[in-house]
Amino acid sequence: MNVKDLVVIVTGGGAGIGWATARTFARGHARVLITGRRIARLEEIARAESNVAAFEADAGDPSGAQRTVDRALELWGRIDVLVNNAGAGAPMALADTTPAHVNGIYAVNAIGPTLLAAAALPHLVASRGTIINLSSTLARKAVAGFSAYGASKAALEHLTRCWALELAPKGVRVNAVAAGPVETDFLQERMGLSREEAEAVKAQERNLIPLGRRGVPDDVAHWIVALASRDAAWVTGQVFAIDGGFSLV
Repeated sequence: MNVKDLVVIVTGGGAGIGWATARTFARGHARVLITGRRIARLEEIARAESNVAAFEADAGDPSGAQRTVDRALELWGRIDVLVNNAGAGAPMALADTTPAHVNGIYAVNAIGPTLLAAAALPHLVASRGTIINLSSTLARKAVAGFSAYGASKAALEHLTRCWALELAPKGVRVNAVAAGPVETDFLQERMGLSREEAEAVKAQERNLIPLGRRGVPDDVAHWIVALASRDAAWVTGQVFAIDGGFSLV
């Protein structure tokens, strides 16, 4: 894919889809800044891959947006691609909902991407760059207990379409990838499920996915990088379901 010399920011780049995306960009000779809250982990994996740098920033903290942009500019002087990958979303029944729970999900999944995109925008305009937002099949597929998570991802998909219209005259493309169930630490570390609960969810999902398996991070990362590639110059405002057919059932 044609990504050589592009400067890329990937939020939530310390594991799973985020790290697979950063690695794919880097091996295509792009320069990548990965961000997240666990700086030791970020630095460890950045040392293992040339063209990758690490930066500590919480996607749900508004102060992190400008700091992230400033760090990318300090390193490489430009920004070509923003990948809003970081996500949050432990399940919770409506009856148990708390302000902290809902605010935390929207802060990472919708508000954080908005603030980071706004901070990066002048530089994306200058480079005629692109934004890729990471959504989920749950943005359209209703699942009990995941209303806040699904709604926050649905909001991100609509932000994608609105930004695409707004920024097209400036040469900036905006797309989203809606990932299906993928083999990452998301169910346990991010959604707070026990090992047994996570395995039960995985088994149920495998039975529902038409292609018969859960995805792996590279299944999704490939499409994120493809959409950011110079070869996708006529694609904007789209949400691509990469989910083994999960959204069909």
